Amino acid sequence: MRATYWLMTAVLGLAIAGCGGTDTAPSSSPAPTAVEARQALAPTGKLRVALQLANPLNVTQATPSAEMTGVGFDLGKELAQRLGVSFEPVFYPSVGALLDSSQSAAWDVAFVGFSAARAQQWDFTALHVEVDFGYLIPAGSSISTMDQVDRTAVRIAVQQNSGPDTFFTGTLRNAVVIRASSNPAALEAVASGAADVMGSIKPVLFELSSQLPGSRVLDGRPGIDPHAMAMPKGRGDVAVTYARQYIENAKAEGRVQAAIDRAGVGGVVVAKLQ
Repeated sequence: MRATYWLMTAVLGLAIAGCGGTDTAPSSSPAPTAVEARQALAPTGKLRVALQLANPLNVTQATPSAEMTGVGFDLGKELAQRLGVSFEPVFYPSVGALLDSSQSAAWDVAFVGFSAARAQQWDFTALHVEVDFGYLIPAGSSISTMDQVDRTAVRIAVQQNSGPDTFFTGTLRNAVVIRASSNPAALEAVASGAADVMGSIKPVLFELSSQLPGSRVLDGRPGIDPHAMAMPKGRGDVAVTYARQYIENAKAEGRVQAAIDRAGVGGVVVAKLQ
């Protein structure tokens, strides 16, 4: 993706609004210089972008030799270019593994579901996308509509410690939630008959449905999953200020929508400008 550089002293002097529940940088803070931003966001001299595999909101790859695509992949690569540092993707099999690794300073930024609980552990920008939750059913399922999922004895597989895990556990009243180590493992639970439905965000469901012939994603949406760029706490106001303005510029410039389009992601809309 071709980089478009903006004038640092102009855009970083703007007031920046963050996600609800996060701390915002003081409006009186001086605009960070390019050197300050690089030191704060990429202290190792490269931008390490945490990405969950097999998630088009982060990164996917059709074949081992194919080009990688994904909303987080494209936005992380663009951010590294604007900072003037090398882009280093760091891959994880699950969002739980990704978030756990931040405690060991293994990455600099990540693109994950936002929640008030997560905002206590990581700093966030404003939202860059809003994502539909949904359900995937296998071929021959007796379930045909979304309102048939939350019934006694229906087993729904979700990725453990993920946004969908939190959402479905909190909203389903009758269905049984089965937790798997990753999204592919949740799909395997459906394929093997250990679960009746897979619950996740729709981009993941659409991506994985091709791996289970005859499966389909149900119409409708039981809820919305807000996503934002996260950073380990302790990077300071410079990192948070620059990151928040980067996301607002990426939305305004159409770069978030372009990343969605390039990845072919369904069930996703660009979040409103803050």
